[in-house]
Amino acid sequence: MSSSLRLMAVHAHPDDEASKGAATTAKYVAEGIEVMVVTCTGGERGDVLHSAADEDVAQWGIAQVRRREMANAAQILGVRHEWLGFEDSGFPDPEFPQPLPEGCFADVPLEVATAPLVKLIREFRPQVITTYDEEGGYPHPDHIRTHEITIAAVSAAADPDYACGSAPWEVSKIYYNMQFIRARVYALHEAMLAAGLESPYLEWIERMEKRPDVSSRVTTSIECADFLHIRDAALIAHRTQIDPDGFFFKVPLEMQKQVWPTEEFELAKSLVPSELPETDLFAGLRN
Repeated sequence: MSSSLRLMAVHAHPDDEASKGAATTAKYVAEGIEVMVVTCTGGERGDVLHSAADEDVAQWGIAQVRRREMANAAQILGVRHEWLGFEDSGFPDPEFPQPLPEGCFADVPLEVATAPLVKLIREFRPQVITTYDEEGGYPHPDHIRTHEITIAAVSAAADPDYACGSAPWEVSKIYYNMQFIRARVYALHEAMLAAGLESPYLEWIERMEKRPDVSSRVTTSIECADFLHIRDAALIAHRTQIDPDGFFFKVPLEMQKQVWPTEEFELAKSLVPSELPETDLFAGLRN
């Protein structure tokens, strides 16, 4: 099956594409829609969170290992993948803030960080782009910068006066990833307790209760229960970051399918008529 529809997902680090919207990505790939994942940084300053990858990192270095992991995840998801090539900014300790590393993604001028994404948008010509909201989903400087360059690049890509060697392209819809909303976390937490199982979400709930609930911002829910196993496989491909026996896999897959079989998004921009709530990122574009 083939389609003229195209989806671009813009993420900060390798593994973000697997933890945010991956089942939706897999669903659209299965429909024959072409999907491009754009990763802004190499994740070089990420910690090695799973000791099984220690030997690989010692031999090859974390940058090379994370590139290999990303290639594996992209193959699992069935997507085209592109790197923007910027350096990971690291996640500063909020108690002991330090200046951003010189030349990192969040440090370079906005127009410099935006330019390669404009080029990709004009070449790939997606009707829909997904990325993070204005707070980055959480306040990592690379996530916030990813939001900033995506919004700027969409505007520049449509501007005929912006010169980058390719024809202008206007993106029809922009969505923000909203997969970790409070409503979903609470629903899965309560389901685990009802089944007599230990919930992995206790610390998350404590943190969430200190922040505003953004559940009401959701405009679009994508039914993707049949693709959650592909999401999980893509996550496991990131061995430096994901423990197959860890947090992301504590809730049984069948329980997830029954309790929360969707992934959520917020429609941030639309050039086509949109009747909310939606069940399709391409609503208004199919015909």
